[in-house]
Amino acid sequence: MLPGPRRYSELLGSIPGISDRLLTERLRELEAAQIIRRDVQAGPPVRVTYELTPRGRELDEPLESLARWAERWIAAEFTSVR
Repeated sequence: MLPGPRRYSELLGSIPGISDRLLTERLRELEAAQIIRRDVQAGPPVRVTYELTPRGRELDEPLESLARWAERWIAAEFTSVR
């Protein structure tokens, strides 16, 4: 969601193997934690989008750091095992 708001179907298609039920649960949890915002736009058809709140956008840097760390150490683990 960093690039901008996403519709439910976009999110569902971008997360391999996630079920409708699990995605719905996670979106509700993230909304309750004020990490994302759900926006309902009147229709017809009604459009629902999800976007990061300022709190959610602040997670970008720590998550990028964690991803870099994981890539470095996971690569090192596989190299040392062989």
